[in-house]
Amino acid sequence: MSTEFEFTEEMTALRTMVRGYCDERSPEPAVRAAMESASGYDLDYWKGLGSEIGVLGLAVPEADGGDGAGLVYQAVVLEELGAALACGPVLGTLCLAIPALAALADSQAKKDYLPALISGDLVATVAMPTAGGEFAPGRVTVTAAPAADGWTVTGTVDHVPDGVAAGLILVPASTAEGVALFAVDGSAPGVTRADQFTLDRTRRQATVGFDGAAARLLSAPGEAADVCARTVRTAAALLAASQVGGAQRMLDLTVAHVTSRLQFGQPVGAFQAVKHRCANMLIEVEQTRSAAYHAAWVLEEGGDDPDLAVSLAKAVASDSYASVSRAAVQLHGGLGFTWEGTPQLYLKRATTDLLTLGTGSEHTERIARLVLDERIPAANLPA
Repeated sequence: MSTEFEFTEEMTALRTMVRGYCDERSPEPAVRAAMESASGYDLDYWKGLGSEIGVLGLAVPEADGGDGAGLVYQAVVLEELGAALACGPVLGTLCLAIPALAALADSQAKKDYLPALISGDLVATVAMPTAGGEFAPGRVTVTAAPAADGWTVTGTVDHVPDGVAAGLILVPASTAEGVALFAVDGSAPGVTRADQFTLDRTRRQATVGFDGAAARLLSAPGEAADVCARTVRTAAALLAASQVGGAQRMLDLTVAHVTSRLQFGQPVGAFQAVKHRCANMLIEVEQTRSAAYHAAWVLEEGGDDPDLAVSLAKAVASDSYASVSRAAVQLHGGLGFTWEGTPQLYLKRATTDLLTLGTGSEHTERIARLVLDERIPAANLPA
């Protein structure tokens, strides 16, 4: 095990390939068209990520049909998708469903679902409650009951990412023995999906209802809690990498704008206050990149507390992305907040990211709990 990862030539080539694909297939006009469509994304674009350039299964072991490249490689892809403001089931499928299935002990379930997800032919999501950046089994609102040919699930879950588009829904549900994890066909009788209007239309959310819907048991109580916890941890690390990409894009666009925009006969960027603001944006982006990739590396290689690394990454990334986006809006002047302007799209994404899988303040409190409450005996704490 290495002491820390470094970006390799292969990672750089991967970044270049994904960036080129997004520039060609998902420029801003395509993003705006997709976010206004019924599904919220371009199906061909999403399938191309899987079958054309093959980047949806980088973190999945080869034995399960993936590439086995590791989570850091997957984080590189997420950074570029975040920079492109990609419309698609990135959160539901790539960050949540694929890691959840990969974490299962059920090898048959992996064979049945992962290949179609990795190729982009199947869209999935996880309807899972979280609190403070962690899986919250006490907030599970779906119940499961045994049936003649398996299980049925009943209940409602709000704010399910990509819930309308998902052909496969993974959902924790309460049983007599505890919370278990189930798979439900998104088009099965008894399943309803209603689009929820949210601030960021590039990332759709839905209310998903189950009324005696047929379900397949994926993970029994005991294992299910661990699978869900690992899923949330991985998703938060990948989301932090996506936030790095969005913040970097806002920095790049802002520097280009203040360099070309003239005021009083000289570029706006020539003013000292603007230079300082851009320098602060750069610092925030770089510290976010360090924290995000460290979290991905820790989950892949070990060597540090994974919960602490992920919470640090999510706290830093959420706050920094929001801060950089606000600065971009302000430095773009009137264009920054108009519908035609680009910064407002990223500010909306940054705002929703801030509330997804735990806010910055919630993860900061978790860091304090992990470092102080769980590591320092109460007798050693100052009065």
